[in-house]
Amino acid sequence: MLTILGFTMIATFLVLIMMKKMSPIAALVLIPALFCVFVGKGAHLGDYVIEGVGTLAPTAAMLMFAIVYFGVMIDVGLFDPVVRGILKFCKADPMRIVVGTALLAAIVSLDGDGSTTFMITVSAMYPLYKRLKMSLVVMTGVAATANGVMNTLPWGGPTARAATALKLDAGDIFVPMIPALAVGLVAVIGLAYVLGLRERKRLGVLSLADVLEKEKKGEEQEELRETGTETVLVGAGAGVSGASGASGGSGDGKVRFTKTAGGSGSGTGAAVGSAGGSDEDDVEDVRLQGLDPNRATLRPKLYWFNALLTAVLLTAMIMELLPIPVLFLLAAALALTVNFPNIPDQRERLAAHADNVLNVSGMVFAAAVFTGVLQGTGMVDSMAKWLVDGIPDGMGPHMAIVTGALSLPLTYFMSNDGFYFGVLPVLAEAGAAHGVSPLEIARASLVGQPLHMSSPLVPAVYVLVGMAKVDFGDHTKFVVKWAALTSLVVLGSGILFGII
Repeated sequence: MLTILGFTMIATFLVLIMMKKMSPIAALVLIPALFCVFVGKGAHLGDYVIEGVGTLAPTAAMLMFAIVYFGVMIDVGLFDPVVRGILKFCKADPMRIVVGTALLAAIVSLDGDGSTTFMITVSAMYPLYKRLKMSLVVMTGVAATANGVMNTLPWGGPTARAATALKLDAGDIFVPMIPALAVGLVAVIGLAYVLGLRERKRLGVLSLADVLEKEKKGEEQEELRETGTETVLVGAGAGVSGASGASGGSGDGKVRFTKTAGGSGSGTGAAVGSAGGSDEDDVEDVRLQGLDPNRATLRPKLYWFNALLTAVLLTAMIMELLPIPVLFLLAAALALTVNFPNIPDQRERLAAHADNVLNVSGMVFAAAVFTGVLQGTGMVDSMAKWLVDGIPDGMGPHMAIVTGALSLPLTYFMSNDGFYFGVLPVLAEAGAAHGVSPLEIARASLVGQPLHMSSPLVPAVYVLVGMAKVDFGDHTKFVVKWAALTSLVVLGSGILFGII
């Protein structure tokens, strides 16, 4: 009964948010509360929720101060060089932009923290997606899948959990998996290429000049609608006389919108260059840049201090010198104090990132209700036992492959802690009875991470969809099939290379 109720609760949650019948926060709270009553343990709901909140409180604290820290680092320009390089590659080509999203997410994922990855990736790429009217779920889907592959780094979490649960060395698990994970990353880039081509086909092949020209036209049309002034369409090389001003043709073979307003005529040539014709791809405009290069919060003189502070922070995280929430708390306080010594400036920066902090922390504490009920009522244990018991005896010698296949649904429907500390030891024991090495089981358990990173139980995914202003249900409907395919590619590569 617990097994059926557990799967039903998860299915109900996913269906309701994908159909947009409930908000994620409401669904994360109300649905498990209702099912807790169905299980007959409604009187213990408070205990389950407090336990869940206690478990996730360090994660919520880490995310809150990580958002503040990396938000400040983005404000002061620490990541501008990386962003400029990616944007220079992307230009205004939808295909390149999607591929650039995958590359940026993969590079930033080297720090091992999904929230950091999503904050930097969305801050850099969101303006381009909005400007070109590209699909934002493509951005969130590609970023989440790329981060999922990179999440298998030894300091990313899953590998360390697998090593701890099975008493193995993390290096022995991860290093042999590198070829399969590399294939998975190539698959993500290939996916980005395909999705980018789809966006290019939908939007057309663009250049920076095209985008700026279209935007200029849109602005002019809006102004004319407000003033009631007529718009005149002219061809290249033609001259149009306004009431008291004229605009000559640009001579570049393009059709222009020209308006007459306020006693003067003007063309759009200023936005894209003169008739003499500079290269369109060299056109620059802050509206097309992921991060405004002239923003008042830049601190170029403190660039190396901020870079050193970030390097020390990441090193301390990897070496586990202090708990990660404490490290981010100290780093955020130091970054704010050094970069913005005036109290009003500090308050302004905190206020600028308050929405993200509130959205993410709210989601995390709401997810605490969900996970608390799953764990407290015993639904997770019952679901895991049912799945393990359902493995045919003949599959015993192939337990590594079975583990890899099970890691997709199990890491999606439960937390990494639940899977690696609750289910993985059982799978490893079953495999050992048939001569399958625990190392193979541990490696296979990592292949579901690309799908796991879009699980409703992963706090970082709420950073992604929140900053990108994407509905969680839309993200889920889009990404699940692609993330599952990427996980299967990693699994297939591991089998092919003899790793699993």
